[in-house]
Amino acid sequence: MSRVCELTGKRAMVGNNVSHAMNKTKRKFNVNLVKKRFYLPEEDKWITLKVSTSALKNINKKGISAVLKEARAKGFLTK
Repeated sequence: MSRVCELTGKRAMVGNNVSHAMNKTKRKFNVNLVKKRFYLPEEDKWITLKVSTSALKNINKKGISAVLKEARAKGFLTK
């Protein structure tokens, strides 16, 4: 499975390593992903999602139901 957040759609970015001599080589900035289980009281079930830590902060702030609703509206969540 690819390293993509299931709620926000965040994925790896590409950039450069820059040495002191200003030599540039390609590198990848990976997303900080965590596999986490959430309980949905409306559906009375547990779901497991691969989410970025910034998405976890949004879940703590808004609640899992609101964040799932936004993700479905944006087309990120297909479950």
